[in-house]
Amino acid sequence: MKRIVIPILSLFLMGCGDDPLPRPKGYLRLEYPKASYKKTNIPLPFSFEKNTLSDPIKAVKSTSNAKGVDVKYPNLKATIYLTYKEVNENNLDSLLRDAQNLTQKHTMKADEISSSVFENEKKKVYGMLYEVGGDAASQSQFYVTDSLKHFLSGSLYFYAKPNYDSIFPASEYLKKDIKHIMESLEWKKFNFYK
Repeated sequence: MKRIVIPILSLFLMGCGDDPLPRPKGYLRLEYPKASYKKTNIPLPFSFEKNTLSDPIKAVKSTSNAKGVDVKYPNLKATIYLTYKEVNENNLDSLLRDAQNLTQKHTMKADEISSSVFENEKKKVYGMLYEVGGDAASQSQFYVTDSLKHFLSGSLYFYAKPNYDSIFPASEYLKKDIKHIMESLEWKKFNFYK
């Protein structure tokens, strides 16, 4: 009887330990290649450096008063849409208001919209970057201008239903590209700064 009771008692004693704890949820780990940038050669009055992960810029879209290019990222299912308009003495306020209103249209779905001022005195590039949190259609918007001749606005869109948690890693990666576009942007053709 001792032979049976001792092993059974030892099993009970060994089984009484810490309470089991649930394992933490696993998170998807997405890694994107380190960004490598190359200067664009486009027939517009500005140039910038774009990530080599994006498709080559092939065509320039044009309307009567606006021109632009699309920087496409097929692997991330996203595009940064760039629209250029020439500034004249009467339209700078209107261009600024339109760019700001475009960002404000996302407030219905956005959890937050933060803004940061951008200034590059040497290249005469001044603007604003808006970062949109939440399930908004566009996660980033920006505009830059020299206040005299040039105005460029940009928007980041994904080819998917906006689910902030799902697109967050790609959005963060592309925000860095947007910042690099703003930092590397140079106006062309006009020599009135010298």
